[in-house]
Amino acid sequence: MNIDQILPLLSNLVVNSVAKIALALVALIIGLWVIGLISKAISRSMDLRGIESSIKPFIVSLISVSLKVVLLISIASMLGIETTSFVALIGSAGLAVGLALQGSLANFAGSVLILVFKPFKVGDIIQAQGQTGKVKEIQTFNSVLITPDNKTIILPNGALAGGSIINLSSEESRRLDFVFRLSPDNDIDTVRKILLQIAEKEPLNLKNPASGVVVSGFFDNGVEITLNMWVKAQDFVESYWGILFKLNEEVLREFKAANISAPQQVRIVFQK
Repeated sequence: MNIDQILPLLSNLVVNSVAKIALALVALIIGLWVIGLISKAISRSMDLRGIESSIKPFIVSLISVSLKVVLLISIASMLGIETTSFVALIGSAGLAVGLALQGSLANFAGSVLILVFKPFKVGDIIQAQGQTGKVKEIQTFNSVLITPDNKTIILPNGALAGGSIINLSSEESRRLDFVFRLSPDNDIDTVRKILLQIAEKEPLNLKNPASGVVVSGFFDNGVEITLNMWVKAQDFVESYWGILFKLNEEVLREFKAANISAPQQVRIVFQK
């Protein structure tokens, strides 16, 4: 093969290579532009859904990086680069990283579920994983609760999203149940009148629904009388123990004044 035959082949090769490179550059520019548009659309969608600002950049970045990896693989394929082994390498690396960070990824996925479906939000009082507290923070992997006695509890979001959650703040009002064990010899109407009067004096007590007093059960030598009182959910969170202690003191004082008695303890002694 002489020089006259080689030059046309080299010329065609250069033209084809330049055309592929130019097409790949155009595809790269357009692809990056489209990825930018998608990232902005996702960001606006999360703003409309009210997703926490702390986790939004991470989600947008994760989606953007994933799309860019797909774009680069496509560009490499357009340039004639064998991508099969490249994709296999990325898949293997992703699997290894996923197995190493399995717990963290589960917690991250839990964070996304919590922020999207909102079983609770910052400021709510929840019961979950055997703990009760006010939600101070929803982080990328954990949620931070503050207990009524001012302890900090950190719960993994994976367990939170996959377990049962009781949201004590989702409704406007909460019912408080105060149970008293009394002798069956007491007059129920008198007991009811005393308890309702005490409930009426409580400033946090709601008029609607109205308070109530019921016979809630029986036990050996006595009956259980329950006072039902409604308060705002926020007042329940902030003032439950204060209400309970003050009410117990007033009930004790009024019961003594009205000669309301507790059940007598009975001890049975067997003799030979």
